[in-house]
Amino acid sequence: MVMIFKKLPLFLLTGITLSSCVTRKLYNDLDQQYQNVLKENERLNSDLELLNTSNKDLEQIKKQLADQLKDLQQERSNLNAEIIAAQNKLKDLKDSYTNLEKHSEETLRAEAARLAKAKSELEEKANRVLELENILAENDRQMKTLKDNLAQALNDFEGRGLSIEQKNGRVYVSMENKLLFNSGSWTINNEGKKAVVELGKVLADNNDISVLIEGHTDNDKVLGNLGEGVQNNWDLSTKRALTIVAVLVENPSINKKNLTAAGRSEYAPVADSNTPEGKSKNRRIEIILTPNLDKINQMLNQI
Repeated sequence: MVMIFKKLPLFLLTGITLSSCVTRKLYNDLDQQYQNVLKENERLNSDLELLNTSNKDLEQIKKQLADQLKDLQQERSNLNAEIIAAQNKLKDLKDSYTNLEKHSEETLRAEAARLAKAKSELEEKANRVLELENILAENDRQMKTLKDNLAQALNDFEGRGLSIEQKNGRVYVSMENKLLFNSGSWTINNEGKKAVVELGKVLADNNDISVLIEGHTDNDKVLGNLGEGVQNNWDLSTKRALTIVAVLVENPSINKKNLTAAGRSEYAPVADSNTPEGKSKNRRIEIILTPNLDKINQMLNQI
């Protein structure tokens, strides 16, 4: 090679040398450009990836915004409906107010008249209630006095199966049969008759009192025929109540319209009918004294 170069002309050698230098420099430039292109390509790929990621984010944001827009549109629709409803209500209120203004004076007069009438009726009812309370209080006083008078009149029979009690606005006089009748009999004995006569004297002074005479028995069954043919406890209790009535009406001052007799048989006991003591208490005459309630009932119907 050296020998060949030596035989070549000087200008050729010079040219070859220059050509070799240019090619190396061009190569280096091209290589550098290539490296720059690779770097740029890498940068552009990175930017593209970022852009793709940003695009996905934007798509997600776009979807969220679309959903929000849909919600806002629905909310706007709802608000429009509420506005229309409010406008209609306002119109109705304006119409009502107009009608009220038109008829207010007439309405106020009618309402004033109604209130005045209601006040008058209320005052009237209050007066009736007060009057009723006074009557009830007077009845209580009357019944207490009646109880005290009966207790005094029947004092001699205390402890002999007789009791007097005031409750529920009434006076209850209870006489056990041992004071009034022999066993199985409805014929009153002498001591029993004295007690009923004394009771009748008090009743004669209180002719506005209703008198209910109830006969009661124990739960022993009636065996065979007693006396004039008593068949059962209903019959016996009724006959004993009628006997008391017969004694009371011997007093001409007693108002017979106030007397009522009833037989309750064994079905209203006051004690255990399974013991001798209980049976004795259940065999009794109860005289229930009630004040005249006609006026009270009339007033109650008016309240």
